[in-house]
Amino acid sequence: MDFIPENKKFKNSPETNLEIGISAKPFLKWAGGKGQLLNTFLKYYPEELITKKISNYYEPFVGGGAVFFDIAQRFDIQSAFLFDINEELILTYRVVQKDVFKLIDFLEHYKKEYNDLNDKEQSDFFYKLRQDFNQQRDKINFNRYSESWIFRAAQTIFLNKTCFNGLFRFNSKGGFNVPKGRYKNPKILDVQNLLKVSKLLSIADIKKADFKEVEKKIKHEAFVYYDPPYRPISKTSSFTSYSKNGFTDSDQIELAAMFQRLHLKGVKQMLSNSDPKNNNEDDNFFDELYKSHRIFRVPARRMINSNATRRNAINEIVVTNYLVN
Repeated sequence: MDFIPENKKFKNSPETNLEIGISAKPFLKWAGGKGQLLNTFLKYYPEELITKKISNYYEPFVGGGAVFFDIAQRFDIQSAFLFDINEELILTYRVVQKDVFKLIDFLEHYKKEYNDLNDKEQSDFFYKLRQDFNQQRDKINFNRYSESWIFRAAQTIFLNKTCFNGLFRFNSKGGFNVPKGRYKNPKILDVQNLLKVSKLLSIADIKKADFKEVEKKIKHEAFVYYDPPYRPISKTSSFTSYSKNGFTDSDQIELAAMFQRLHLKGVKQMLSNSDPKNNNEDDNFFDELYKSHRIFRVPARRMINSNATRRNAINEIVVTNYLVN
């Protein structure tokens, strides 16, 4: 597990390695990721993005980053500010941004070693790496970038690509607790995508922050997209454990208050979440929270269920504080 890469490969700049026509996409699997909704979201983005009147983009819950990668490639934004409370996630984003070549070397080693093992050996490898990952957590300084971050990011990506359903879940002590998935050939390394993502992240300021800390950083000429942890659609369905801290209805209410304050300052904003009416037609939680704004319901397919037959189309909500044509 203590592999130190020789860094012999990928010495050219990202521009010389990229294949024309390949678009950057999330480099982590992400519960509730918005990849499937990107074409739908095009209808709801503010016109100012298209007319280049907005050049600053903010995302307080960056997660898998699907919306950022889409917007950064479609529109002429000059700077992005990506935040998340999950320190493991932010660490990994910053490594992709700053040290993508060294990260690729680590991941190539993992890919070769893992793919040469039989099923039993792969299982032993996964759980040993997961154990090491959790045991080393207390030794990581998440506030100061260092070489140790690169190894940590490689472990994060490996676990994400090989664990069950690509979940990114931690227990109350901050330990990664997802079991091994059943993949014959997991895509542990996607060189071209990592290079493209790294290039896009060059315009980004990436920081660990609670959403409440982000408010004071937002400029007037900006677009803010919020994708907070889903409000559960049932008592047994919750995607909020991506960090050791949950995301409660009180947090949703605080977020709505922040949305309103920024609205009064003229900041363009868009928010998405699960629609509680999927489970209870009388649940008006978001309708009440955002009654002063525009609420749309769009069809989506939840990909988190391990049983594909239960991944039914349901509605998600989209809220904007501006007119949508």
